[in-house]
Amino acid sequence: MKNLCLPLLIVLLGFSCSNPQRDTAERSTAEINRSCANYSDLWTVERANDWYQQQGWLVGCNFSPSTAINQLEMWQEETFDPETIDRELGWAEDLGFNTARVYLHDLLWEQDSTGFLERVDQFLEIADSHGIKIMFVLFDGVWHPYPKLGTQPEPTPHVHNSGWVQSPGLEVLQDSTQDPRLERYVKGVIRHFAEDDRVLIWDIFNEPDNPNVSAYGDIESKDKAELALRLLKKSFEWAREAGPSQPITSGVWRGDYSDPKNLAPMDSFMLYNSDINSFHQYEGPEKFTEVMNHLKQYERPLLCTEYMARGNESTFEDILPIMKENNIGAYNWGFVSGKSQTIYPWDSWTKSYTAEPELWFHDIFYPDGTPYRQAEVDLIKQLTSN
Repeated sequence: MKNLCLPLLIVLLGFSCSNPQRDTAERSTAEINRSCANYSDLWTVERANDWYQQQGWLVGCNFSPSTAINQLEMWQEETFDPETIDRELGWAEDLGFNTARVYLHDLLWEQDSTGFLERVDQFLEIADSHGIKIMFVLFDGVWHPYPKLGTQPEPTPHVHNSGWVQSPGLEVLQDSTQDPRLERYVKGVIRHFAEDDRVLIWDIFNEPDNPNVSAYGDIESKDKAELALRLLKKSFEWAREAGPSQPITSGVWRGDYSDPKNLAPMDSFMLYNSDINSFHQYEGPEKFTEVMNHLKQYERPLLCTEYMARGNESTFEDILPIMKENNIGAYNWGFVSGKSQTIYPWDSWTKSYTAEPELWFHDIFYPDGTPYRQAEVDLIKQLTSN
Protein backbone atom coordinates (compact mmCIF):
# COMPACT_ATOMS: atom_id res chain seq x y z
CA MET A 1 0.00 0.00 0.00
CA LYS A 2 1.54 3.32 -1.09
CA ASN A 3 2.96 5.76 1.49
CA LEU A 4 2.02 3.78 4.61
CA CYS A 5 4.44 3.69 7.55
CA LEU A 6 5.41 0.03 7.49
CA PRO A 7 7.79 -1.05 10.24
CA LEU A 8 10.06 -3.08 7.95
CA LEU A 9 10.28 -0.25 5.47
CA ILE A 10 11.16 2.15 8.28
CA VAL A 11 14.11 0.00 9.29
CA LEU A 12 15.35 -0.36 5.72
CA LEU A 13 15.13 3.36 5.10
CA GLY A 14 17.10 4.22 8.20
CA PHE A 15 14.20 5.27 10.38
CA SER A 16 12.60 7.38 7.64
CA CYS A 17 8.89 7.84 8.34
CA SER A 18 6.76 8.51 5.30
CA ASN A 19 4.32 11.37 5.17
CA PRO A 20 0.84 10.05 6.03
CA GLN A 21 -0.75 12.55 3.66
CA ARG A 22 -2.26 9.87 1.43
CA ASP A 23 -3.23 7.51 4.25
CA THR A 24 -6.76 6.23 4.10
CA ALA A 25 -9.27 8.88 5.09
CA GLU A 26 -10.95 6.51 7.53
CA ARG A 27 -7.93 6.21 9.78
CA SER A 28 -8.03 8.22 12.99
CA THR A 29 -5.27 10.56 14.15
CA ALA A 30 -4.41 8.07 16.89
CA GLU A 31 -4.04 5.23 14.40
CA ILE A 32 -1.81 7.29 12.15
CA ASN A 33 0.18 8.34 15.21
CA ARG A 34 0.85 4.73 16.18
CA SER A 35 1.73 3.60 12.67
CA CYS A 36 4.06 6.52 11.89
CA ALA A 37 6.11 6.46 15.08
CA ASN A 38 9.65 5.57 14.03
CA TYR A 39 11.01 4.52 17.42
CA SER A 40 9.85 1.78 19.74
CA ASP A 41 10.79 3.93 22.75
CA LEU A 42 8.61 6.87 21.71
CA TRP A 43 6.54 7.72 24.76
CA THR A 44 2.96 6.57 24.58
CA VAL A 45 0.30 9.26 24.58
CA GLU A 46 -0.68 8.10 28.06
CA ARG A 47 2.86 8.39 29.41
CA ALA A 48 3.30 11.82 27.83
CA ASN A 49 0.10 13.13 29.36
CA ASP A 50 0.88 11.61 32.77
CA TRP A 51 4.29 13.30 32.72
CA TYR A 52 2.76 16.61 31.71
CA GLN A 53 0.16 16.55 34.47
CA GLN A 54 2.95 16.24 37.01
CA GLN A 55 4.65 19.45 35.83
CA GLY A 56 1.93 21.99 36.56
CA TRP A 57 1.60 24.87 34.12
CA LEU A 58 4.96 25.41 32.46
CA VAL A 59 5.71 29.06 31.78
CA GLY A 60 8.99 30.78 31.01
CA CYS A 61 11.10 32.28 28.27
CA ASN A 62 13.77 31.63 25.69
CA PHE A 63 16.84 32.64 27.68
CA SER A 64 20.26 33.93 26.75
CA PRO A 65 22.03 36.37 29.06
CA SER A 66 22.04 39.97 27.88
CA THR A 67 25.85 39.85 27.64
CA ALA A 68 25.88 37.14 24.96
CA ILE A 69 25.27 37.76 21.25
CA ASN A 70 24.78 34.07 20.52
CA GLN A 71 25.11 30.51 21.82
CA LEU A 72 28.90 30.46 21.48
CA GLU A 73 29.39 33.63 23.48
CA MET A 74 27.02 32.35 26.15
CA TRP A 75 28.93 29.12 26.71
CA GLN A 76 32.62 29.58 25.79
CA GLU A 77 34.91 29.72 28.81
CA GLU A 78 36.16 33.25 28.16
CA THR A 79 32.67 34.77 28.00
CA PHE A 80 30.57 32.49 30.20
CA ASP A 81 28.91 34.91 32.62
CA PRO A 82 27.38 33.18 35.66
CA GLU A 83 26.93 36.48 37.52
CA THR A 84 24.63 37.88 34.83
CA ILE A 85 22.87 34.53 34.41
CA ASP A 86 22.16 34.39 38.14
CA ARG A 87 20.89 37.95 38.26
CA GLU A 88 18.63 37.61 35.23
CA LEU A 89 17.23 34.21 36.19
CA GLY A 90 16.41 35.84 39.52
CA TRP A 91 14.15 38.24 37.63
CA ALA A 92 12.59 35.24 35.87
CA GLU A 93 11.91 33.62 39.24
CA ASP A 94 10.31 36.83 40.45
CA LEU A 95 7.88 36.69 37.48
CA GLY A 96 6.87 33.17 38.48
CA PHE A 97 8.67 31.53 35.56
CA ASN A 98 9.46 27.88 36.26
CA THR A 99 11.22 26.92 33.02
CA ALA A 100 13.48 28.34 30.31
CA ARG A 101 14.47 27.26 26.81
CA VAL A 102 18.24 27.52 26.23
CA TYR A 103 20.37 26.88 23.15
CA LEU A 104 23.55 24.81 23.02
CA HIS A 105 25.93 24.40 20.02
CA ASP A 106 27.78 21.46 18.51
CA LEU A 107 31.04 23.42 18.17
CA LEU A 108 31.20 23.83 21.94
CA TRP A 109 31.44 20.06 22.31
CA GLU A 110 34.16 19.93 19.66
CA GLN A 111 36.10 22.72 21.35
CA ASP A 112 36.15 21.36 24.91
CA SER A 113 33.53 18.78 25.82
CA THR A 114 34.64 18.48 29.44
CA GLY A 115 34.68 22.22 30.12
CA PHE A 116 31.44 22.70 28.20
CA LEU A 117 29.63 20.11 30.32
CA GLU A 118 31.01 21.69 33.48
CA ARG A 119 29.61 25.07 32.46
CA VAL A 120 26.26 23.54 31.55
CA ASP A 121 26.18 21.89 34.98
CA GLN A 122 26.99 25.24 36.60
CA PHE A 123 24.20 26.87 34.63
CA LEU A 124 21.75 24.17 35.74
CA GLU A 125 22.80 24.72 39.35
CA ILE A 126 22.03 28.43 39.02
CA ALA A 127 18.70 27.77 37.30
CA ASP A 128 17.74 25.21 39.92
CA SER A 129 18.44 27.71 42.71
CA HIS A 130 15.71 29.85 41.14
CA GLY A 131 13.25 26.97 40.70
CA ILE A 132 13.67 26.95 36.91
CA LYS A 133 13.90 23.74 34.85
CA ILE A 134 15.60 23.86 31.48
CA MET A 135 14.67 22.82 27.96
CA PHE A 136 17.92 22.51 26.04
CA VAL A 137 17.98 23.00 22.26
CA LEU A 138 20.70 20.93 20.57
CA PHE A 139 20.58 22.16 16.95
CA ASP A 140 19.28 25.34 15.31
CA GLY A 141 18.52 26.17 11.68
CA VAL A 142 18.12 29.94 12.12
CA TRP A 143 20.36 32.94 11.30
CA HIS A 144 24.04 32.85 10.29
CA PRO A 145 25.01 29.64 8.42
CA TYR A 146 28.75 29.83 9.16
CA PRO A 147 29.43 29.71 12.93
CA LYS A 148 32.99 30.09 14.17
CA LEU A 149 34.49 29.49 17.59
CA GLY A 150 36.44 32.19 19.38
CA THR A 151 35.71 35.85 19.83
CA GLN A 152 32.25 36.65 18.51
CA PRO A 153 31.40 39.82 16.54
CA GLU A 154 29.92 42.87 18.14
CA PRO A 155 26.24 43.44 17.33
CA THR A 156 25.38 45.26 14.13
CA PRO A 157 23.64 48.37 15.50
CA HIS A 158 19.84 48.17 15.59
CA VAL A 159 19.62 44.75 13.88
CA HIS A 160 17.60 41.86 15.33
CA ASN A 161 19.82 38.86 16.23
CA SER A 162 22.69 40.11 14.09
CA GLY A 163 25.12 37.57 15.57
CA TRP A 164 23.06 34.43 16.20
CA VAL A 165 24.45 31.33 14.48
CA GLN A 166 23.14 28.05 13.17
CA SER A 167 24.10 24.67 14.60
CA PRO A 168 25.43 22.85 12.76
CA GLY A 169 26.75 25.27 10.18
CA LEU A 170 25.88 24.89 6.52
CA GLU A 171 29.13 23.17 5.58
CA VAL A 172 28.51 20.49 8.20
CA LEU A 173 24.86 20.14 7.26
CA GLN A 174 25.94 19.42 3.68
CA ASP A 175 28.60 16.90 4.69
CA SER A 176 27.25 13.57 5.96
CA THR A 177 30.78 12.46 6.88
CA GLN A 178 30.42 14.89 9.81
CA ASP A 179 27.61 12.77 11.27
CA PRO A 180 29.86 10.85 13.71
CA ARG A 181 30.99 14.14 15.27
CA LEU A 182 27.40 15.35 15.62
CA GLU A 183 26.37 11.97 17.02
CA ARG A 184 29.07 12.23 19.72
CA TYR A 185 27.74 15.67 20.64
CA VAL A 186 24.08 14.64 20.87
CA LYS A 187 24.75 11.44 22.78
CA GLY A 188 27.44 12.98 24.96
CA VAL A 189 25.28 15.84 26.19
CA ILE A 190 22.10 13.82 26.64
CA ARG A 191 23.79 10.89 28.37
CA HIS A 192 25.56 13.23 30.79
CA PHE A 193 22.25 14.72 31.92
CA ALA A 194 19.95 11.79 31.12
CA GLU A 195 18.85 11.35 34.75
CA ASP A 196 19.12 14.99 35.80
CA ASP A 197 15.75 16.33 36.91
CA ARG A 198 16.98 19.90 36.40
CA VAL A 199 16.61 19.20 32.68
CA LEU A 200 12.94 19.26 31.75
CA ILE A 201 12.98 18.21 28.09
CA TRP A 202 15.27 17.99 25.06
CA ASP A 203 14.44 20.10 21.99
CA ILE A 204 16.38 18.38 19.23
CA PHE A 205 16.33 20.88 16.36
CA ASN A 206 14.93 24.42 16.18
CA GLU A 207 13.27 25.36 12.86
CA PRO A 208 15.53 22.99 10.90
CA ASP A 209 14.38 24.10 7.45
CA ASN A 210 14.23 27.86 8.04
CA PRO A 211 15.49 29.50 4.80
CA ASN A 212 16.49 32.76 6.55
CA VAL A 213 15.40 34.61 3.43
CA SER A 214 15.60 38.20 4.68
CA ALA A 215 18.99 37.81 6.37
CA TYR A 216 21.02 35.09 4.69
CA GLY A 217 18.87 33.86 1.82
CA ASP A 218 21.61 34.55 -0.72
CA ILE A 219 24.06 32.15 0.96
CA GLU A 220 21.68 29.50 2.29
CA SER A 221 21.53 26.06 0.70
CA LYS A 222 18.76 25.61 -1.86
CA ASP A 223 18.22 22.07 -0.61
CA LYS A 224 18.32 22.96 3.08
CA ALA A 225 14.91 21.41 3.86
CA GLU A 226 16.01 18.01 2.57
CA LEU A 227 19.37 18.18 4.35
CA ALA A 228 17.78 19.32 7.59
CA LEU A 229 15.15 16.58 7.59
CA ARG A 230 17.88 13.98 7.12
CA LEU A 231 19.78 15.35 10.14
CA LEU A 232 16.60 15.70 12.18
CA LYS A 233 15.81 12.02 11.72
CA LYS A 234 19.37 11.01 12.55
CA SER A 235 19.36 13.25 15.63
CA PHE A 236 16.15 11.72 16.96
CA GLU A 237 17.74 8.30 16.52
CA TRP A 238 20.86 9.38 18.43
CA ALA A 239 18.79 11.01 21.17
CA ARG A 240 16.69 7.85 21.65
CA GLU A 241 19.83 5.72 21.82
CA ALA A 242 21.21 8.01 24.55
CA GLY A 243 18.32 6.89 26.77
CA PRO A 244 17.14 10.11 28.40
CA SER A 245 14.65 9.98 31.23
CA GLN A 246 13.29 13.27 29.91
CA PRO A 247 10.99 13.56 26.88
CA ILE A 248 12.21 14.83 23.53
CA THR A 249 10.58 17.18 21.05
CA SER A 250 11.12 19.29 17.96
CA GLY A 251 8.69 22.08 17.20
CA VAL A 252 6.61 22.68 14.10
CA TRP A 253 6.71 26.32 13.12
CA ARG A 254 5.00 27.31 9.87
CA GLY A 255 2.83 24.51 8.48
CA ASP A 256 -0.81 23.55 8.17
CA TYR A 257 -1.62 20.99 10.86
CA SER A 258 -5.36 20.84 10.31
CA ASP A 259 -5.40 17.44 8.58
CA PRO A 260 -3.01 14.67 9.70
CA LYS A 261 -3.21 13.14 6.24
CA ASN A 262 -1.83 16.27 4.56
CA LEU A 263 1.14 17.17 6.73
CA ALA A 264 4.39 18.25 5.13
CA PRO A 265 7.19 15.67 5.65
CA MET A 266 9.02 17.79 8.23
CA ASP A 267 5.87 18.44 10.26
CA SER A 268 4.78 14.82 10.01
CA PHE A 269 8.07 13.61 11.41
CA MET A 270 8.06 16.12 14.25
CA LEU A 271 4.45 15.56 15.34
CA TYR A 272 4.61 11.76 15.19
CA ASN A 273 8.03 11.27 16.76
CA SER A 274 8.10 13.83 19.58
CA ASP A 275 7.12 12.65 23.04
CA ILE A 276 5.66 16.09 23.78
CA ASN A 277 4.57 18.20 20.82
CA SER A 278 5.84 21.76 20.52
CA PHE A 279 5.21 24.63 18.17
CA HIS A 280 5.95 28.28 17.39
CA GLN A 281 3.26 30.88 16.82
CA TYR A 282 3.93 34.59 16.48
CA GLU A 283 0.51 35.83 15.39
CA GLY A 284 -2.54 37.22 17.19
CA PRO A 285 -5.11 35.38 19.31
CA GLU A 286 -7.37 34.28 16.46
CA LYS A 287 -4.57 32.56 14.54
CA PHE A 288 -3.02 31.23 17.74
CA THR A 289 -6.31 29.61 18.74
CA GLU A 290 -6.74 28.08 15.30
CA VAL A 291 -3.26 26.53 15.34
CA MET A 292 -3.68 25.37 18.94
CA ASN A 293 -6.94 23.61 18.13
CA HIS A 294 -5.44 21.90 15.09
CA LEU A 295 -2.54 20.61 17.17
CA LYS A 296 -4.75 19.30 19.96
CA GLN A 297 -5.97 16.51 17.69
CA TYR A 298 -2.53 14.87 17.83
CA GLU A 299 -3.38 14.03 21.44
CA ARG A 300 -0.07 14.90 23.07
CA PRO A 301 0.65 17.75 25.50
CA LEU A 302 1.57 21.03 23.83
CA LEU A 303 4.39 23.48 24.47
CA CYS A 304 4.49 26.78 22.60
CA THR A 305 8.25 27.23 22.59
CA GLU A 306 8.21 30.59 20.79
CA TYR A 307 5.62 33.38 20.87
CA MET A 308 5.27 37.09 21.78
CA ALA A 309 6.07 39.54 19.01
CA ARG A 310 4.31 42.76 19.88
CA GLY A 311 4.36 44.13 16.35
CA ASN A 312 2.65 40.95 15.13
CA GLU A 313 -0.18 41.25 17.68
CA SER A 314 1.31 38.36 19.64
CA THR A 315 1.26 39.88 23.12
CA PHE A 316 1.28 38.66 26.69
CA GLU A 317 -2.18 40.19 27.22
CA ASP A 318 -3.75 38.32 24.31
CA ILE A 319 -1.85 35.02 24.18
CA LEU A 320 -0.69 34.04 27.66
CA PRO A 321 -4.23 33.72 29.14
CA ILE A 322 -5.20 31.41 26.27
CA MET A 323 -2.25 29.17 27.04
CA LYS A 324 -3.00 29.07 30.74
CA GLU A 325 -6.66 28.23 30.11
CA ASN A 326 -5.65 25.39 27.79
CA ASN A 327 -2.65 24.26 29.88
CA ILE A 328 -0.16 24.88 27.08
CA GLY A 329 3.44 25.42 28.12
CA ALA A 330 4.52 28.97 27.25
CA TYR A 331 8.00 30.18 26.30
CA ASN A 332 8.10 33.75 25.02
CA TRP A 333 11.04 34.81 22.86
CA GLY A 334 13.56 36.98 24.65
CA PHE A 335 13.97 38.16 28.19
CA VAL A 336 16.46 40.96 28.86
CA SER A 337 17.36 43.51 26.18
CA GLY A 338 20.99 42.98 25.30
CA LYS A 339 23.44 41.95 22.60
CA SER A 340 20.87 39.88 20.71
CA GLN A 341 18.94 43.13 20.06
CA THR A 342 15.62 41.37 19.72
CA ILE A 343 13.79 44.50 20.82
CA TYR A 344 14.13 45.31 17.11
CA PRO A 345 11.76 43.55 14.69
CA TRP A 346 12.70 41.00 12.05
CA ASP A 347 12.45 43.66 9.34
CA SER A 348 15.49 45.43 10.81
CA TRP A 349 17.46 43.28 8.35
CA THR A 350 15.87 45.15 5.46
CA LYS A 351 14.71 48.41 7.08
CA SER A 352 16.99 50.96 8.73
CA TYR A 353 16.57 51.73 12.44
CA THR A 354 18.62 54.41 14.16
CA ALA A 355 17.33 54.26 17.72
CA GLU A 356 15.48 52.01 20.14
CA PRO A 357 12.02 51.29 18.70
CA GLU A 358 9.08 52.73 20.56
CA LEU A 359 7.41 49.31 20.35
CA TRP A 360 9.75 46.55 21.44
CA PHE A 361 9.39 43.42 19.33
CA HIS A 362 10.56 40.92 22.00
CA ASP A 363 12.03 41.03 25.53
CA ILE A 364 10.63 42.03 28.92
CA PHE A 365 13.36 43.90 30.84
CA TYR A 366 16.00 46.55 30.34
CA PRO A 367 19.53 45.40 31.34
CA ASP A 368 19.11 46.95 34.81
CA GLY A 369 15.95 44.93 35.48
CA THR A 370 13.47 47.72 34.80
CA PRO A 371 10.40 46.33 33.00
CA TYR A 372 9.71 47.59 29.48
CA ARG A 373 6.03 47.55 30.42
CA GLN A 374 5.06 47.24 34.07
CA ALA A 375 1.55 46.12 33.08
CA GLU A 376 3.00 43.07 31.31
CA VAL A 377 5.04 42.12 34.36
CA ASP A 378 1.98 42.51 36.57
CA LEU A 379 -0.08 40.30 34.25
CA ILE A 380 2.57 37.57 34.12
CA LYS A 381 2.85 37.54 37.91
CA GLN A 382 -0.92 37.36 38.24
CA LEU A 383 -1.17 34.40 35.85
CA THR A 384 1.72 32.48 37.41
CA SER A 385 0.57 33.01 41.00
CA ASN A 386 -2.74 31.15 40.82
